[in-house]
Amino acid sequence: MEEKILEVKNLVTQFAMDKHMVTAVNDVSFDILRGHSLGIVGESGSGKSAMALSLMRLITPPVGTVTGKAIMLEGKDILQFSPKEMEAIRGNRMAMIFQEPMTSLNPVYTIGDQIIETIQCHQKVLAKEAKERCLDLLTLVGIAAPQRRISEYPHQLSGGMRQRVMIAIALACSPSILIADEPTTALDVTIQAQIMELLQKLQNETQMGIILITHDLGVVAEVCDQVAVMYCGRIIEKCSVQAIFNTPLHPYTQALLDAIPLLTTGTDNRSHRLCTIEGVVPPLYDLPIGCNFQDRCPNAADTCSRMQPLLQEVLPGHFVECFYPLHIEGSTTN
Repeated sequence: MEEKILEVKNLVTQFAMDKHMVTAVNDVSFDILRGHSLGIVGESGSGKSAMALSLMRLITPPVGTVTGKAIMLEGKDILQFSPKEMEAIRGNRMAMIFQEPMTSLNPVYTIGDQIIETIQCHQKVLAKEAKERCLDLLTLVGIAAPQRRISEYPHQLSGGMRQRVMIAIALACSPSILIADEPTTALDVTIQAQIMELLQKLQNETQMGIILITHDLGVVAEVCDQVAVMYCGRIIEKCSVQAIFNTPLHPYTQALLDAIPLLTTGTDNRSHRLCTIEGVVPPLYDLPIGCNFQDRCPNAADTCSRMQPLLQEVLPGHFVECFYPLHIEGSTTN
């Protein structure tokens, strides 16, 4: 049996807003196996980044609260850890690549100082050894002339190089879990491909688990084993990457797939109009009664406006939160 290195059970994240609480992550559960990748997809505002920050325990009162049954990292429930215990875990056994490296890196410290600080914070090594490890990491992530770059500041690097530095910092202590929150945002396609290839290579070498948050379903198809689709803070579909493309069950998942641009072949070179998902994600402070997707769903029925569907396994290893899953005639999950 493959080892589970991360088990998330009924995760809930809430933020104080005016006089009430807004639930940004609502009863989320999933597992990560060693050496495997989970892709988290969904529109902006679906709760993907809030979920990632919750796993890192970076959301704290009074800004917000993170609760749930457990977040088991290598057999230990980090949800019960004190802030000091989390400092030993964060950046060490669990690391994160943030969306925008220019705002994540400290502009007044060299990239070498920032990588070395991470190493010395978690490992008892001398400055010389930490510097050597820093140079090795810069080489590992594909930064040319590391001896020169180690003394440069973030503003002296390109966007792709800053992202590679973020990856180097995240990998500095060989984490068991790496959370990559849209690691290729605002990068050109060549750099995107290089970074994703780098993450796959490092995963194969270290057998770390990866949680990849992205809007790009093409990237998910290339690098992920499992996929979870989020909407309004909930996981509404969860299955293997093959199943999500071959037999999507939730109408929202199907709509995301329909919105992917297609390359046409043959004599008809006319461009095809992209499909769109009508409407917008409802605000978390004013969710509808019943299914959160009902106002945008072409298959919505009366049941959808009365009850909230539950995430249930309707095919082997394929979970969906919908009363009327696609490809399953007349089915209800409740």
